[in-house]
Amino acid sequence: MKLVLATHNAHKVDELRKILGPALEGIELVGYDGPEPVEDGETFEANALIKARAAAAHSGLPAIADDSGIAVAALGGAPGIHSARYAGTRVDADNVALLLQNLVGASHRDAKFVCAAAFVHGSIEHVVRGEWHGTVLEQPVGPNGFGYDPVFKPAGLSVSSAELRPDEKNAISHRAIAFAELMPFVREQLVEG
Repeated sequence: MKLVLATHNAHKVDELRKILGPALEGIELVGYDGPEPVEDGETFEANALIKARAAAAHSGLPAIADDSGIAVAALGGAPGIHSARYAGTRVDADNVALLLQNLVGASHRDAKFVCAAAFVHGSIEHVVRGEWHGTVLEQPVGPNGFGYDPVFKPAGLSVSSAELRPDEKNAISHRAIAFAELMPFVREQLVEG
């Protein structure tokens, strides 16, 4: 059984294969080669569903997708769904720089990474949400990860998420939390149903 991951990012396909591991038994996770849909939803959940619907419609296969970003309490939940294009350039370093600039002088730096994961197969749609709580550091630290990882310190840890090894991050991240909840439903629909 093939399952399309609605992304053109080969790194994301590899990362998700590692996160899902045994949950993919009997399922071949494949990348998406269709057009990028317009992500005009107002929530992570809405955008994840837009992507999954587009991939399912284009490929004729069941599809999964996620939409994720960072929500900072002191900024009213920004950048939120605009995380990838927060600075207007789609460059991670620019987004991080703007986030840090907007938090100058803020004593309350609570934040969370949010991931909505969606599954679409014919008329069946299912979406879940995972949250990874922490705080925003004052400076980027660490060589790993991408996006806001260098400035996000997960709750209970003394390092940034960019200082975690990929396998450590993949075990506890917002994406891991969301897909751990989504995959039993996916397996029920595709393999066990």
